[in-house]
Amino acid sequence: MEISRKVRRDVIRMQRLGTGVASAMSVVDILVCLYFEVLSPSAKGETTGDHFLLSKGHAVSALYATLAARGILDPSLLARFLEDGSPLTGHPSRGSVPGIEVSTGSLGHGLPIGVGLAWEAKLAGRTSSRVFVLHGDGELQEGSVWEGAALASRLGLDNLVAVVDVNGLQGYGRVDELTPLARFAEKWRSFGWEAIEIDGHDHARIVETLQACPLVSGKPSVVLARTVKGKGVKDMEDRLGWHYFSVPVDRIGPFLEELS
Repeated sequence: MEISRKVRRDVIRMQRLGTGVASAMSVVDILVCLYFEVLSPSAKGETTGDHFLLSKGHAVSALYATLAARGILDPSLLARFLEDGSPLTGHPSRGSVPGIEVSTGSLGHGLPIGVGLAWEAKLAGRTSSRVFVLHGDGELQEGSVWEGAALASRLGLDNLVAVVDVNGLQGYGRVDELTPLARFAEKWRSFGWEAIEIDGHDHARIVETLQACPLVSGKPSVVLARTVKGKGVKDMEDRLGWHYFSVPVDRIGPFLEELS
């Protein structure tokens, strides 16, 4: 999809000062589908409707680039990512720019916050309002994720949707080597969630699945999106080191050409 290609190119341009580029590249298709096809107004800068939380905050460059492509964020700000005084911080900061509802960065906090937002929407009678929370797969090692998952099931929050970026890598190695969670779907189901696994780069499948949520009435939903870390740049794909590398100036051009 052309929009995803544009967003990935913007992410590459933004990363001369930052890290997390590969983590950002893996979630681009998910974010583009959410913001262009799925979310209703609030996640687009208004106060009612659906909500979106980026729990894996180190991928924020992809969110900024998506917000700019959607017309929510001034595109000229992208060039100032991580500069001194820039509103485009290295993790989402509530109130810094339009479209950022919750500050995140310390992994594991997104789902518990999402539980609160989903429960409040239920209590307020906003039956069509959904809360989407995007996690990394390594993030599922955080105990607070499972505390939130248990409570969401107990409260019957079918308006809560967790999306997991299953790219298989985290900061210090492969997820299944550090803390094996190979049976992701079974684990979520054991907590009372409805779980589905999809290709996280297949736009049609992403949109179809997210638009269908809640997958089952009375239960929260989790979408396990299988992705490739660094998607779109061969030298970056499935490479652990790019979790931390910034993009050297002399490689920006070749990477952009590969994404053209």
